[in-house]
Amino acid sequence: MREIYITNEGRERGKEYRFPALYMQKGVFYALLAYGIWGFLPIYWKWVDHVPSDEILIHRIIWSFVFSFIFVFVIIDRQEFLNSIRILRKEPKQMLIIFTASVIITSNWFLFIWAVNSGHVTDASLGYYMNPLISVLLGVIFFHERMNRGQRISFLFAVIGVIILTVSHGSFPLIAFGLALTFGFYGLLKKLVRLDALIGMTIETLFILPVAVGYFIYLQRAGKSVFLADSVLTDIVLVGAGLATFIPLFFFAKGVQRIPLYYAGILQYIAPTVMLLLGVFLYHESFSIVQFSAFSFIWLALIAFTYTNVKELYKKKQKGEVSM
Repeated sequence: MREIYITNEGRERGKEYRFPALYMQKGVFYALLAYGIWGFLPIYWKWVDHVPSDEILIHRIIWSFVFSFIFVFVIIDRQEFLNSIRILRKEPKQMLIIFTASVIITSNWFLFIWAVNSGHVTDASLGYYMNPLISVLLGVIFFHERMNRGQRISFLFAVIGVIILTVSHGSFPLIAFGLALTFGFYGLLKKLVRLDALIGMTIETLFILPVAVGYFIYLQRAGKSVFLADSVLTDIVLVGAGLATFIPLFFFAKGVQRIPLYYAGILQYIAPTVMLLLGVFLYHESFSIVQFSAFSFIWLALIAFTYTNVKELYKKKQKGEVSM
């Protein structure tokens, strides 16, 4: 009897039942690619560190939309994309949520690019280490979720780490907190709207596209644009910013469909770890004993956090409440 799949997701689920081990191995591979690319992104942005961060940002928005639109509309599922647009047009509240998410992720992108090209790669890594903890805190505040004992211990360790950094530097780690908070709020808003990851990114960049294009035109007319006025390599890297955004998200979307939740929870720390190593060993950013002590408390927080989550998922699996 011929197998029939209505969607790509159904086709993938069919593979899961026939080849569970291979299916999960592919998922791990895709997730490793996604987190690895995200971790090495500082190197990419450093190639254009002579370009103002705002100009890099508008190219990231414009070309992210172009590449994701081509992929989603032409290659994947044109009808699903159009249906998503129609549904959003009938749901003003959902439209507002997506628009807000697009503004927040744009802020996150700008802050990350600026941090990397201003010599704050280690601060950026701290932000993405803190992100899972900030996400839980936002869940407590906005969704009235309850933290278990392990999560409370995690927060205690994280707070100690932040206090050490604040006292040693004489200022609050604003870059790290800004990245964690913007990405945390972005994740919170994404929970309220169920869209495919790639379609969601296409629509989000579509919302902010007019501003990006308008600013691009202004820079060109004012003679302030580096694009088409510098080297061919600079132009290629700026256009490639869209691929640098789209490709890891594509791998991530493919990966999380295939791997258990606790795998994704553990693998997410690859990106900030790679960033930290780049900041310290490649870009020779300051990383004192005091900073190491502060990061150690953050790492302890993440170990406790991950252990607690895996344990919780295992209990739910035993009760049949969740598939791991």
